[in-house]
Amino acid sequence: MDKRVLLASPRGYCAGVDRAVETVRKALDLYGPPIYVRKEIVHNKHVVERLRGMGAIFVEEADEVPHGATVVFSAHGISPEVRRSAAERSLKTIDATCPLVTKVHNEARRFASEGYDILFIGHEGHEEVEGTIGEAPESITLVDGADGVANVEVKDPSRVIWLSQTTLSVDETMTTVSRLKERFPLLEAPPSDDICYATQNRQMEVKAIAPESDVLIVVGSKNSSNSVRLCEVALEAGAGASYLVDYAHEIDEAWVRDATTIGLTAGASVPDELVQDVLAWLAERGFNDVQETSGPREGTVFALPPELRADLRAAQEGAS
Repeated sequence: MDKRVLLASPRGYCAGVDRAVETVRKALDLYGPPIYVRKEIVHNKHVVERLRGMGAIFVEEADEVPHGATVVFSAHGISPEVRRSAAERSLKTIDATCPLVTKVHNEARRFASEGYDILFIGHEGHEEVEGTIGEAPESITLVDGADGVANVEVKDPSRVIWLSQTTLSVDETMTTVSRLKERFPLLEAPPSDDICYATQNRQMEVKAIAPESDVLIVVGSKNSSNSVRLCEVALEAGAGASYLVDYAHEIDEAWVRDATTIGLTAGASVPDELVQDVLAWLAERGFNDVQETSGPREGTVFALPPELRADLRAAQEGAS
């Protein structure tokens, strides 16, 4: 039987990741290295290492950045406390938070100001979760999956709303919401879906190819929430097996030895060159028939952070 690859499309970089990575690159070009970045700009080992090689210095907290230096905030968002810390150190800040994460932050502030208990569905310890909860810590309760529902307490069951981390599994989130509604029948939903379009699209394409895939390979890093979710979605949708790798050389020959159909996708923080490397690896083992899905076209583009755009304009005007 012919060996084939079912290649998911869309896959890889989303608009928020592209904006964040380009922000660091442009900042390095404009200001010169070093440029400090709080946390990983996006959760991908290859991207972080490449930017480090260009002069980016990744730190855990703003208080590690030298007084007056330039720091970029990652795509996952930050809390007001982080902003205050940066201001106290007179840091020049560039906020590369994904606009879709900013939308959730705005919702959190709004509903907190209106007296709601906010049940935030997300994974404990994730940077996006920490940033969002930091917007209204007195009003937000973290619900880490359906198993966490039983322990939730609210002040007023008639004024409760749920929000979610943008990179979750859609199905997992709605299962948690259903459990929450059993406990809080008047639970309200956010005015628009919090799970980002790119996360949903990548999960939808994995669901489409998983039933035909003996093995489904996800290119992505282990600390990437959306990449990990793609592996889980693949198994739930019927893939024979699913594996997460950063690079082609991490694939175990034994995974594909008896396979005739390999599914392939990439998390939203993965450059396509890494996917092409996997395709080349598979081709060397006889998987030459590549069939690409025709999922939703993603035309979203986010503008660079306004503080960086202003400096780029000033530099261009000064040079002309």
